[in-house]
Amino acid sequence: MIREKLVQGFRDGVVVPEGLIAHGRGEAFDYLVGEKTMPASEKAEKTAAAYLLKAKKPVISVNGNTAALVRDDIINLSKIVPAKIEINLFYRTDERIKKIVEMFKGVGVLGGRPDARIPGLEHHRGLCCKEGIFSADVVLVMLEDGDRVKALSDMNKTVIAVDLNPLSRTALTANVTVVDNVTRALKNIIKFCEKLKNNKAEIEETIKKFDNKGNIDEALKYISKRLEDLVVV
Repeated sequence: MIREKLVQGFRDGVVVPEGLIAHGRGEAFDYLVGEKTMPASEKAEKTAAAYLLKAKKPVISVNGNTAALVRDDIINLSKIVPAKIEINLFYRTDERIKKIVEMFKGVGVLGGRPDARIPGLEHHRGLCCKEGIFSADVVLVMLEDGDRVKALSDMNKTVIAVDLNPLSRTALTANVTVVDNVTRALKNIIKFCEKLKNNKAEIEETIKKFDNKGNIDEALKYISKRLEDLVVV
């Protein structure tokens, strides 16, 4: 079903061929984690929810793959937090932007007319909106490239990344790394937002206790243990 959504997104001009390749790479890692949410991932998802709820200017960054796969979850999360939604594309064309804006019709999505640039990024991924990503204090990025995560971190933003590869530049650069399939991760983040929304003390405690490097280590140990258990003697 996930693949079919991406293929349809490709036919509709929302997903690019490179996006299909990127999905296949992530899918391989999903097999390694057993195609389910690991305990470490759930901990990161709760922390992501806490940061989003605490933020003064949270923004959810959307690309072609996430628009095709989890549009409804993105909209739901943006309403619960609440957070702004901004389109950001590496392979940017007016046609792709127009189609993704149409997918989020009625939500007030940003990114159609960027009026700012992330310092240090010369390609299209550096384009952003002043009232969105440029002025955000917390940014949720999904299926992202490491250069942009690093640039956002250099702007002193808290970056939450969803990436199935725990050793990618994105995973190692983000403040909160969610090693999970985006189709599961967003639903879990929404669930934790609903639980934490009116509990400031637990929000603060969740953020305080979280160690991103330690959590990535937990994910790697989980994957290693699972591979050992799968070895056929």
